[in-house]
Amino acid sequence: MRAGMIGLGAMGTGMAKNVAKAGYLAGVYNRTAAKAQSLAEELQVTAYNQPEALAEDVDIVLICVSADSDVLSIIESIAKTVKPGSVVVDMSTVSSETSKKAAALLSVKQADFLDAPVSGGVEGAKNGTLAMMVGGEVQALEKARPVLAAMTGRILHMGPTGAGQATKAVNQIMAAGINQAVTEALAFAQAQGLAMDKVIEIISGGAAGNWFLEHRGSAMTQGIFAPGFKLALHHKDLKICQAMAEQAGFSLTLTDMTVLDYERLIAEGYGDEDISALHRLKIKP
Repeated sequence: MRAGMIGLGAMGTGMAKNVAKAGYLAGVYNRTAAKAQSLAEELQVTAYNQPEALAEDVDIVLICVSADSDVLSIIESIAKTVKPGSVVVDMSTVSSETSKKAAALLSVKQADFLDAPVSGGVEGAKNGTLAMMVGGEVQALEKARPVLAAMTGRILHMGPTGAGQATKAVNQIMAAGINQAVTEALAFAQAQGLAMDKVIEIISGGAAGNWFLEHRGSAMTQGIFAPGFKLALHHKDLKICQAMAEQAGFSLTLTDMTVLDYERLIAEGYGDEDISALHRLKIKP
């Protein structure tokens, strides 16, 4: 089975390396050709100069890009050459409606589409431990599963096309709440004059322990916000969540607050920092 990766950002690069390690990666494509060429040389695979060329040459097309418009542009390109029976797996975070449009475009070409967003950050992409939530046909997932398993620690089929992205929206909403809680709590701890390493150690082992506290707590209390998940990208995702909630007649109070906080930080030039940069708004001046 031959797989190709489209999109070599922080997440896509880690995914591609794990697919290559498992022996499935045939080639890569990236909008910045030099990046694709460099990784292709490292992994000893082909660097394609167009998505169409990649799609024509593989059985599984993997996509990891930033925005809805990017996904649809890629789908329109690969639909020109994709082989019947191929599976296209989009691991970007986009709206459920975008996934349904992508699936419709590919069904005309007798190719399957899976919306398969992931959670686990750059660390998960690098270590092959991502959680993947999948929408689409079960038989398409089973065909692609050996390739997807190279990148993940857990894969769950969530339902029809769009269900994967709807589940990812749940994840992003929850991540916003966790970010708010952890950054505020640690700022409170600092204001109390507590030893932050001890606070993080003991809280991580109790009922309030969580991945974000364990992996970002120490850095944020030192004013270090190296991106594992860029704040501007989470902002983009939460805007998608807001649109989905509005369509469903549902209110997202905490998400709305987080969007406003992020917009303030983006305006101040912190959009490329990790989402833990929210701590900047919590600490006492």
